[in-house]
Amino acid sequence: AKVEGKSNDGKPTVLFLCTHNAGRSQMALGFFTHFAGDAAVAWSGGSEPGNEINPAAIAAMAERGIDIAGEYPKPWTEEIVQAA
Repeated sequence: AKVEGKSNDGKPTVLFLCTHNAGRSQMALGFFTHFAGDAAVAWSGGSEPGNEINPAAIAAMAERGIDIAGEYPKPWTEEIVQAA
């Protein structure tokens, strides 16, 4: 499946969801992507996406050497759920 410009090419696929996709799910995505590398594909989304990533989440991840500053809150879609 190809969603949001990412193709899972048969790799394990993980979907991280939270309400605003501005903190927890973005941090989970950042950690997962950091540790899984190219071995898996992950997406994140929210039921009511916020306007921006929580600055505290960006700072906490930066302390661990993981940059999520370029991410943004996204809604989850049926296409993303089906791909995961």
